[in-house]
Amino acid sequence: MATTVPDEAPQAAPEPHDADAERLAQLGYKQELSRTWSGFSNFAISFSIISILSGCFTTFGQAWNNGGPVAIAWGWPIISLFILVIGFCMAELVSAYPTAGGIYWWAAKLGRPVHGWFTGWLNLIGLIAVTASVDYGCATFLNILIKMYAPGWDGDLNTVFLLFLGILALHAVINIFGHGLIAMLQNISVYWHVFGVAAVVLILVFGPDSHQDAGFVFTEQINNSGFGDGIYWFYVLPLGFLLTQYTITGFDACAHVSEETKDASVSAAKGLWRSIFYSAIGGWILLLAFLFAADDVEAVNEGAGAIDALLTSALSSELAKAVVLISVAGQFLCGMSCVTSLSRMGYAFSRDGGVPGSRIWARVDANRTPVNAVLGGCTVAALITLPALYKSSTGAPTAFYAVTSVAVIGLYLAFLIPIWLRLRQGEAFQTGPWNLGARYKWMCWVAVVEIAVISVYFVMPFTPSAIPWNDDFEWTSVNYAPIAVGGVLLAITAWWYLGARTWFTGPRRNIDEPAAGEPAVGTGEKTAAAD
Repeated sequence: MATTVPDEAPQAAPEPHDADAERLAQLGYKQELSRTWSGFSNFAISFSIISILSGCFTTFGQAWNNGGPVAIAWGWPIISLFILVIGFCMAELVSAYPTAGGIYWWAAKLGRPVHGWFTGWLNLIGLIAVTASVDYGCATFLNILIKMYAPGWDGDLNTVFLLFLGILALHAVINIFGHGLIAMLQNISVYWHVFGVAAVVLILVFGPDSHQDAGFVFTEQINNSGFGDGIYWFYVLPLGFLLTQYTITGFDACAHVSEETKDASVSAAKGLWRSIFYSAIGGWILLLAFLFAADDVEAVNEGAGAIDALLTSALSSELAKAVVLISVAGQFLCGMSCVTSLSRMGYAFSRDGGVPGSRIWARVDANRTPVNAVLGGCTVAALITLPALYKSSTGAPTAFYAVTSVAVIGLYLAFLIPIWLRLRQGEAFQTGPWNLGARYKWMCWVAVVEIAVISVYFVMPFTPSAIPWNDDFEWTSVNYAPIAVGGVLLAITAWWYLGARTWFTGPRRNIDEPAAGEPAVGTGEKTAAAD
């Protein structure tokens, strides 16, 4: 009798090879975030956060009052070169370790848990401050725009703060419910910044009746700080460099969204340094256009160096409105990107237990969006901006500049730690596909020294009335960056020694943990959640 051989069960089609998920698994993590971003989208988020339509507008007055055209025309390209070197060092690191934890993950991997602890908290407070400063700047310029169209508008500090809260809330909503929209808006933001800046430059070239000459743009010195001219070169002028150092920051976003980026080991590295490079070129062109158009120096000085004073004195009402409108839209897109980067970093740091209530902040919803991290980050951003409700007697937005200083110091100190650790590791460092080769030695040293220098300058008083023993001392003039950053450093240092060192072990592997409803690895049995 013939034996009937049953047909073999059909074999499932093999899963397509996913090199990104495989590399992430090697680093210890499951692919939980949706990996749908292209290399261009990765570049776009950092380019949008740098946003020359934001920083060049909102902190122009800081450089005008502390150095004048010299601080802008020469300070921008010189400081940009230093920042590009920092970017190259970080690009090498993200190529080796493309995780959402980014900077703090690199520090913990290259050093010890304590390095990851301090880096993570500095990075987190820096990203919160960047988000706060960008959205507050957007609210300020939206207030200016409304005043241009409605001269009777009562846009006091309370009004600006309410606009700020509204913008921050809208960015939170977009990040929570617009999971399929964010990458597209990042791409749109790039084109807005390119063509928007081009439009502003053309308006500033052809709109004014007269322009300054090259002698003014490249040699004129202005000191409206209140400090004597005797300390212009070694104190006043460096304070003006906050314009560049603040504008070109937040580029670590390329790392924070690397778990959502295809071919992340290469795309994120290129996106990081290219966002700095193209922003530096575009920003310099924009700032030179401002300076050539600043023919009424007295009007700009009377306006505390604010860019709207320059625009309204140089352009017709309609052209000034157009420039401010372009800037407001760019700043809004920038703030949206800031919230995205902040939430990813908060999610990743919480995933590894670095934040109180980590289980809450590390949750993702059905769309793989870290909703709680979005809400938590935006709430703290609102709280640290409360001092902006009080106006300085100098007329300059001292509280705003203080928030920008917190952002710069927090972020760049976070950048310094893993760069230093990579330098210390030397040839033992296992590079990714994008690397610096032997050039890492001098580049890392340049990066470390530059960050150390600016971290000292930007905690210093911006005006004599901010010095406690000065007869004209006012609390509203104080640069509270050292209080904020120093307070955070003291708190996390105490926290570390009082308990965190016993339980914070740095990055935690979750690749072997089953998701709800999946069998536990190695058991072959269903979990209770699946029954």
